[in-house]
Amino acid sequence: MTKPNPSASDLKQHIGFWMRFVSNHVSYAFARKLEARGVTVAEWVILREMFEARGGTSPSVVADLTGLTRGAVSKLITRLLEKGLVTRKESGVDRRYQDIELTKSATSLVPKLAKLADENDREFFGVLEKSEQEALKATLKRIAALHKLTKVPID
Repeated sequence: MTKPNPSASDLKQHIGFWMRFVSNHVSYAFARKLEARGVTVAEWVILREMFEARGGTSPSVVADLTGLTRGAVSKLITRLLEKGLVTRKESGVDRRYQDIELTKSATSLVPKLAKLADENDREFFGVLEKSEQEALKATLKRIAALHKLTKVPID
């Protein structure tokens, strides 16, 4: 049996380990809450961005907002169509252009799903003082900006 290399750092001393450890648990809990409402995390991201946009938009705009590929957005839009959460209209002039819009059902669902997100945050981060929560968020935003991280995580 070989001895561990003393120059190899311990896994749990890394900030990245703890971020991933917590993030996985936070994300998994939220995914289960969404799943109970018939929506995936990826679908939630699309619905939330479309809700913010108010009114019709296009898959390419949604792709730009989320950092997802147009192909990925197209697949998600198709799933949301099948669930009756969005409508899609093709332009009469250019069939490549589509206008997508939330249905009334989705418009009423998004605030309920947002409450689930809020509850999930409270469950995991409610142990922190408000100032600690804001400091953590500011630090993570700073790191994201420094590394030009723009793609919205959906996994």
